[in-house]
Amino acid sequence: MPADRFQALARSTLAALLCTLASACAHAAEAAPLLPQHHLPPHHREGFFQNNYTAFAPKGLLELMSWHWQARRDGLPRPPRTPTPVVAPEREFIAANARAGAAMQPAVTWIGHATVLAQLGGINLLTDPIFSERASPVAWLGPKRAQPPGLALHELPHIDAVVISHNHYDHCDEASLRALAAQPGGPPLFLVPLGMRHWMEGIAITHVVELDWWQSQRVGDVELVLTPVQHWSARGLHDRMRALWGGWAVFAPDQHLFFAGDTGYSADFADIRQRFAARQQDGGFDLALLPVGAYEPRWFMAQQHINPEEAVRIHRDLGARRSLGVHWGTFELTDESLDEPPRALAQARATASLAEEDFFVMAIGQTRLLPRRDAGQSALARNPQPAAASKPSP
Repeated sequence: MPADRFQALARSTLAALLCTLASACAHAAEAAPLLPQHHLPPHHREGFFQNNYTAFAPKGLLELMSWHWQARRDGLPRPPRTPTPVVAPEREFIAANARAGAAMQPAVTWIGHATVLAQLGGINLLTDPIFSERASPVAWLGPKRAQPPGLALHELPHIDAVVISHNHYDHCDEASLRALAAQPGGPPLFLVPLGMRHWMEGIAITHVVELDWWQSQRVGDVELVLTPVQHWSARGLHDRMRALWGGWAVFAPDQHLFFAGDTGYSADFADIRQRFAARQQDGGFDLALLPVGAYEPRWFMAQQHINPEEAVRIHRDLGARRSLGVHWGTFELTDESLDEPPRALAQARATASLAEEDFFVMAIGQTRLLPRRDAGQSALARNPQPAAASKPSP
């Protein structure tokens, strides 16, 4: 092997190892206490959590090194053909909408990666916030942003609630969480999966609600439910699977939103549709935020990250009216180019005879206005029928 390629491979492998070891050193003492095993649901195991359908075993060091070796050998990921689209944010609209209360226009703004500002039901909701330059336990190493966030932290409206899907660094960024907790006017309510509150309190964030799958919390007129997805958790070597992971079903009078976080493909999404069928008899989620990037190579990623073809399947499993593809174009995490996911999504849509309007992507910084859910659907959301009497919507 040429010396320059060997040195590049060594740097890449060293970077991965340093991130892992730094994570372990920084967070080894932050794992939640072991969970009692009395009368717990099946996804609770002895001291850790597990998926509903496919037990997840995190890849080992040799597999990680093999992946990096193969990627370097094959020149992956290749440079993007075009940069990720970026537009200037509609700051005045976002600020005015944030103050509109019950007259708020349902809208989403893609900030980058899995971070979305959702304005619905009179609240400002933020998903998996990461505003840092790197998705890493250290500021000097790890995946670097390809472009600034679509909105800077100081440009955000007052955030009422933050939902976190799991504790990986590209979804749970300490610096961003600390900044949000210090926002003028008081901290947002942080909603996290079971096992994460201990870590949050360790970074002096105490306005936290910790939920198990299917548990819910209200913020104003909006109900937020943690749902199962197929993934895993860890911030270091000693806390794997000690904290739960999940998606979020958000039920506002004017909008039903689903946020998947990170996930592999599983039957969980058909279960979610069934679970909420009674309150969605006239239609499923108005908008699903589904990951479409960070999926290659499949032998390493398939259990934890869906590809665009699987995202289309989840769109249909959920019975979503529309879906927005996120988790692409921001951090170079895997072997596909940063700009590949939209092309792969277009191909998956065509194969499934799905219109672009039904499953789309946005530019970073772009805001999209969402149709209001009608009054009949809102009444069902406020007064759901018993789940046992429900049927999936067609």
